[in-house]
Order: sequence, then C-alpha cells, then structure tokens
Amino acid sequence: MAPPSTARFGKFRVLLGNSATPIVYTAPCGFTSKSLNLTKDLTEVTLPDCNNPDEVAWVGRDANTLSASVSGDGVCAAESVETWLEAWESVESVPVKIELEFPAKTITWTGLMHVNTLNPSAEQGGRVTMSVEMQSDGELTRVTTPAP
Repeated sequence: MAPPSTARFGKFRVLLGNSATPIVYTAPCGFTSKSLNLTKDLTEVTLPDCNNPDEVAWVGRDANTLSASVSGDGVCAAESVETWLEAWESVESVPVKIELEFPAKTITWTGLMHVNTLNPSAEQGGRVTMSVEMQSDGELTRVTTPAP
C-alpha cells in the first residue's frame, strides 16, 4: 500500500490582494487554523414512481448556487491587524487567493470575498487572538497547476 500525498499547514495559504495592477497577494500573519468551505445550494423535487404511485417517492436534487467561505483563527498579529480591519471596513469585496500546495500539484482559487466577521478576543493571562470569516462575492476560479 502506498501512503497518500498530503500537504502541511504552511502549504495551505489564504492571501489577500491589494488594489494594484496586477494584484499583489500576501498572506496575513497570525493564523493557527484556517479552512475553506465550498458549498452548493440544492433545490429538491419529489420523484414519484410512475409504475407504482403508492410507493414511497425519492427526492431528486438540482444544483442551484455555489458559494465559498474562508474562516481562520489565531493570534492577533500587529503585522496584519490593519490589513484585516481595512478589508472588514471596505464596502467593496477584496481580492482573495487560496492555495493548496501538494507535492505534485497546486490548486488555486481566486476571486472576491467580503470579510464579514472579524473577532478579536482575549482572556486574562493570555494573548489577544482573532477569528476571521470571509464569504465569496461571485465566482471563485479554480486552477490546478502541476509542480515544476
């Protein structure tokens, strides 16, 4: 049996873009956990059995919309707190790039997202932490690139 090829924490990157042309992406410092959640909204329809209408019907599902969200938690780093605050304060969505780098390939999603939640918090005796949530604003484009 061959072991799976996996990616380490640092090979999963959440990057925010600036307003330059071309866009320059940087990864804000401080995440100790992060996730990308890809969702599909479905509509349901009852599919009756035409030969036996008294039989229990199955549910059919059709794809309606796609959405993506990013969440992350970690320390509230002075190096990136202004970046997060500016993205949260922005009326416009911000450019985002998410990279998942495996040994043989890198999967990249790019698009626009709104920072909808920014939650700095602290407990006595500890450090200030922050959680972040972002929601897609339109399509995220996925590209898979083989390793060089």
